[in-house]
Amino acid sequence: MNLPLPIDYPPAESEQADALPSGEGWQYEPKWDGFRCLAFRDGDEVDLRSKAGKPLGRYFPDVVDALKSLSARRFVLDGEIVIPVGDTLSFEELQLRLHPAASRVQKLAAAHPALVVAFDLLLGPRGGPLTARPLAERREKLEAFAGQFFPAGDPVRLSPATADLQRAAGWLERGEKGLDGVMAKRLDLPYLSGERTGMVKVKNVRTVDCVVGGFRYAQKEPIVGSLLLGLYGDDGLLHHVGFCSAISREERRELTPRLEALKQAPGFTGNAPGGPSRWSAMNPRSTEWEPLAPKLVVEVGYDAFTGGRFRHGTRFVRWRPDKAPAQCTYAQLGPAGRSSLRMLQG
Repeated sequence: MNLPLPIDYPPAESEQADALPSGEGWQYEPKWDGFRCLAFRDGDEVDLRSKAGKPLGRYFPDVVDALKSLSARRFVLDGEIVIPVGDTLSFEELQLRLHPAASRVQKLAAAHPALVVAFDLLLGPRGGPLTARPLAERREKLEAFAGQFFPAGDPVRLSPATADLQRAAGWLERGEKGLDGVMAKRLDLPYLSGERTGMVKVKNVRTVDCVVGGFRYAQKEPIVGSLLLGLYGDDGLLHHVGFCSAISREERRELTPRLEALKQAPGFTGNAPGGPSRWSAMNPRSTEWEPLAPKLVVEVGYDAFTGGRFRHGTRFVRWRPDKAPAQCTYAQLGPAGRSSLRMLQG
């Protein structure tokens, strides 16, 4: 592949903020819950690269085929690979694709085909690189490129963008399922690599009330290290869904005797923490936890819930002595807002 494109890895990272910037000169885009991807095509050759520059094509042969099906035979797109499952996007399905067996990858691709959502055009079918051009010009060319080469309903889609702050704020407020947040980008800047300039990300953080079904001690002293969180399912069982360690040291000390007084097996009556993993094999203490009677309720902030659990650690918000543990169910998590897939209908 011989494309004249000056790109340094990684592409520009964004600064994280609590609110979207306002004023003239900003473009707002959905932050998709997927894998960042640079898609290169030169004739019959297609190459997919992660934001770290690692090849992705072997894990997403369906995306490679989709890009080859476009009538444009030369381009470089920046975007996100996502996998629709039902009415939302599944990050868990993306992770399953990172499998060494090609047969397994093909089976997963047949069951849940991926989409590539383009939000930037770095090289068009004719002419030189666009990386030095301002985003406003690149966006105009991307929309023209999509209008000409992305068939309706095709696995290659155009990501929405707006200069309307209220519309972008609505994406956050409605809790669009399948979005990780909203990006704000300066319209007057060129395509940047490895810099935190002119790009701001606001994550789509929500809160939920959870039962504290157990806890883990800190590794170096006998105080609480993390709370183990649970939600009740339709089966009436308390299932482990994640953890919260964002607690001040002072509160950990005060909380420890309170939790120790509530020690009682089994803690979680459904899915429990401490399952086998490569990390737990190297660090057996990581599987050790203390079960608690289901008495305490805590409100936590989270950014994503996939595969039956919070993807990352949660943020402590407050204790909820006014909330009955039985009220802490999966129903709190959805349906949260509209499906973001509607934003990609071609």
